[in-house]
Amino acid sequence: MQTTVIRPITFDGVGLHSGSAARLVIRPAPVDHGIVFRRVDCAAGTGDIPALWTNVNQTPLCTRLENAHGVQISTVEHVMAALMGCGIHNALVTVDGPEVPILDGSSAEFVEGILRCGMRRQSRPVRALRVLREVAVRRGEAWARLTPHDTLTIEFDIAFDDAAIGVQKKTLNMANGSFVRELANSRTFCRKADVDAMHASGLALGGTLENAVVVDGANVLSPGGLRHRDEAVRHKMLDALGDLALAGAPLLAHYQGHLAGHALTNDLLHALFDRPGCVEWVTCDAALAARLPGAGVHWGEVPQVA
Repeated sequence: MQTTVIRPITFDGVGLHSGSAARLVIRPAPVDHGIVFRRVDCAAGTGDIPALWTNVNQTPLCTRLENAHGVQISTVEHVMAALMGCGIHNALVTVDGPEVPILDGSSAEFVEGILRCGMRRQSRPVRALRVLREVAVRRGEAWARLTPHDTLTIEFDIAFDDAAIGVQKKTLNMANGSFVRELANSRTFCRKADVDAMHASGLALGGTLENAVVVDGANVLSPGGLRHRDEAVRHKMLDALGDLALAGAPLLAHYQGHLAGHALTNDLLHALFDRPGCVEWVTCDAALAARLPGAGVHWGEVPQVA
């Protein structure tokens, strides 16, 4: 069955790129509503943006949604990953500014809030999107691919010169509580040199050592070090889940990302839906619904470090 949250859940923080205070509230929504963002600081009737791939305004540093009125909401990927990873199908996400709060740089606080609040089953079956044939996109050396699979599996590999990251690769079946157990507390990461350059250009003004893993060569500068030895690739998988959630429903597919980022995953969704015969809607029976991300997830799956 479709699910929503039981009551509104509030998160306060700052935007990673703007540095401005931001409040986000995840609110219950009716069946077949999907995930919709609403800018509550905008004129009435202009602030709603459905969380769909068609509304992505591509930018290299985050995932930004924009509606026909030109209203934008940036950095939606972490809360989208939390909603998909907890099996929330319907929600109204209100934000009082142009950017989602970064919190600790992961999805952990969103996940904790959802699980503390609890979820309510609704009266309509879940619908999923089954990938029927391979779809792939490329930008330079980076590429991303979707192939048919009976559940959602994410496979990712990255390579950085900094020894603190290096070459990392990981594959996870995203069924049930896998996202909460394995990925949710993995933070965004960056090189110190890139942080300095972004700050000099007026970007990442809300970024600190408390909401990102900052590395400098072999050194991890963030207090407490890494939460996982391979935290960087885990966070890339977290981002991929959030970006794939913009398909509008859970995917039944094997996603592979090689050096991929937000824009490339959005390119992949464009290719999936633009090419005839690549995907079909399916109504999930109990057995299929049990294999979806977030099915049956519970508080005991939250890692202690989260």
